[in-house]
Amino acid sequence: MSTVFVEAPRRLIDVTIDGKTVRVPEGATLLDACRQLGIDTPTLCYLENLTPVNVCRVCVVDIGARTLVPACSRKAEPGMTVHTDSERVRTSRRMVLEFLASSVDMSLTAPEVRRWMEQYGADPGRYGAAAPSHAAGERDAARPGEHHAGDGDTAETVAQPVKYDNDSYVRDYSRCILCYKCVEACGEDAQNTFAIAVAGRGFDARISTEFDASLPDSACVYCGNCIGVCPTGALMFKSEYDMRQAGSWDESRQTVTTTICPYCGVGCNLELHVQDNRIVKVTSPLDHDVTNGHLCVKGRFGFEFVQRRARES
Repeated sequence: MSTVFVEAPRRLIDVTIDGKTVRVPEGATLLDACRQLGIDTPTLCYLENLTPVNVCRVCVVDIGARTLVPACSRKAEPGMTVHTDSERVRTSRRMVLEFLASSVDMSLTAPEVRRWMEQYGADPGRYGAAAPSHAAGERDAARPGEHHAGDGDTAETVAQPVKYDNDSYVRDYSRCILCYKCVEACGEDAQNTFAIAVAGRGFDARISTEFDASLPDSACVYCGNCIGVCPTGALMFKSEYDMRQAGSWDESRQTVTTTICPYCGVGCNLELHVQDNRIVKVTSPLDHDVTNGHLCVKGRFGFEFVQRRARES
């Protein structure tokens, strides 16, 4: 007879959050406990299918320690008392949002961030005038690091031109907040390709391929998992980018249909985003036990054949 190993059950512990007691399994994070109580906790660098890297610090909570702690990675402890809406927490979250919005363009594809900014009264204008908006292809062509906070009249930290070097997706790092999600998805958490990493230091820090090579010359396999986890639109389907530039992108007119990827027998779930009877992008649900939100190049980008049914007579 074969032996079946069963994981030992985890004991439940009680945690008090904002005056309410919640019971969570041992090993759960404070973010898990907050969500169990329905407490809206802002997160930017956290995603359920990635390893927490604790870099955005927008989810911090107060446990009575010398410093605030990140809820996404701090484990709950028995009897712990947590405050998520104290003045100390609100001030910290407001300043983090102000720093980000003063240096990165989040006006287009980060509606949750704008909602949090309103919730916490963030005013990024305190750190300088907002960086001017540019149309596609018209951004400042300065090299990374040449345009720093305090240079001129804007607070933009790193100015980079939009990168169009492949037919699958566009990289607009003027919207990048260095949340590391794309790095994690390209690395051990999903693809294990390690095509991208953070290069530079301080204001010069940026997401880059090895030796700043173009994507076709890098180790990128075009799985697009970096796009699927990007919270600000710094990485975007070329189809979506082109439609946004043309003013035709309209999520209110889009439907999402779940289906099975037709390319192999793994059984990955696909979410087809359709507008005007055309597939405009493909995602995968985070809670799907096969993909955990990740796909390969065929599953994410291999939908163009659906649009090309007409044959030449």
